[in-house]
Amino acid sequence: MAKTNVSKSTPLGARIWSSLIMCGLIGQIAWIIENMYFATFAQDIFEDTAKYGNNYYIATTLMVILSALTATIATIFAGALSDKAGKRKIFVSAGYIVWGLTIMLFALIPINFASDKSGVIIALLVVFDCIMTLAGSTANDASFNAWVTDVTDCTNRGKVNTILSVMPVLATVVAIVLAMFTYDNGNYKAFFIILGIIPIICGIISIFLLKDSSNIIKSDMQKFSDVFYGFRPKVAKENKYMFVCLSALCLVGISQQTFMSYLINFITKTLGIENYILPLGVVIVLSAVITGVMGVLYDKFGRKNFYIPIACVVVCGTLLIYLAKFMGESSYLPLLYIGGTVMLGAMLCLTGALMSAFQDYTPKGFEGRFQGVRMCFTVLLPMIIGPVISLMIGINSFDSNDSGIASPPFEIFLAASIVALIAIIPIVFVAKDSVRLKKSLEETKNKEGEIDL
Repeated sequence: MAKTNVSKSTPLGARIWSSLIMCGLIGQIAWIIENMYFATFAQDIFEDTAKYGNNYYIATTLMVILSALTATIATIFAGALSDKAGKRKIFVSAGYIVWGLTIMLFALIPINFASDKSGVIIALLVVFDCIMTLAGSTANDASFNAWVTDVTDCTNRGKVNTILSVMPVLATVVAIVLAMFTYDNGNYKAFFIILGIIPIICGIISIFLLKDSSNIIKSDMQKFSDVFYGFRPKVAKENKYMFVCLSALCLVGISQQTFMSYLINFITKTLGIENYILPLGVVIVLSAVITGVMGVLYDKFGRKNFYIPIACVVVCGTLLIYLAKFMGESSYLPLLYIGGTVMLGAMLCLTGALMSAFQDYTPKGFEGRFQGVRMCFTVLLPMIIGPVISLMIGINSFDSNDSGIASPPFEIFLAASIVALIAIIPIVFVAKDSVRLKKSLEETKNKEGEIDL
């Protein structure tokens, strides 16, 4: 009986795996800078609440929301263009090179300025962030993610996407280690310049390493409206379970975005753990191990039995971090290790599983155009709603008469737990449909002769 439940995974080969790991990791290093260190940089600039008021929260919220909007628009058009061209490589390689150059722009922002110049500094932060996001979304969100869909199938996507979901946490380690010697010592210019060089190198290497899939179906788009194919009501109706899956990803993303931009400052200023590198590193490594193991289990036994239990673990993990508020300070560090590992590991596992399901649902020949739809649900909405929730919680806890340093409140994790709980509703439907979906995909591949099941 056990053998009938085990699936054979299609091998990908060393070249594809090398491209996946390199572009996946380096792309996430660049995104970590955008998602965490750009926000941390803005928060550090405006941390003197007596001088700058609530610009601490306003700058972060504007950067997150407007960069998410930029990312979505860029992905919609770049994804459609890559479909029409029938190529992904050129967009990935050129995009990573430009991406690195735009990261370096942040080295130009001054950190010492009068309070009446706050508006100008916020504008620079937002504009530079959006320019960087435009390049990054073209290269990574649109082109690289479409390429991943091109080169994988339903038998290996669980492993691939869970490994890719680990890349953000591994990228965090790289960024933190580099920050130890640059950013944390006040040399933010060197930090942004060095981290800009990394995507440039990746783009150059990918010219020789990355190869477009032979399975790409070149689109015959004739009019401008075809760019928005995935947003048509008729298409949404025909692919309803894809949108249910994306709704689940959206809610998981909102849960994550309520705390992600404030994570480092939460650890250092709210929990008072100044040496955050060791505990955060341990949490990241353990989460990566958990996620890698789950990826293998997904492809071997199917994802349907894992969705709901892992979603429940996400709820419990985020709630555990919040409950630290009612415990003594001596419990903060062990709870960070335990709760952080449980929360982050489960969140990565769940994201990888749902992303695999989204790729399974994506119609053949429309991989690029559906990346824009994915971005709306996984980036735009989470990065608007999540930070707005954090903003409301932060402002509610903000005392304008307090001349101290602002610190993110525990309640952002309570909000994350509540949103993750709501995410279980669409996840139930994805789990129920998973058997039918896999059977349909396997039948299609048998007919096409692409794999031997």
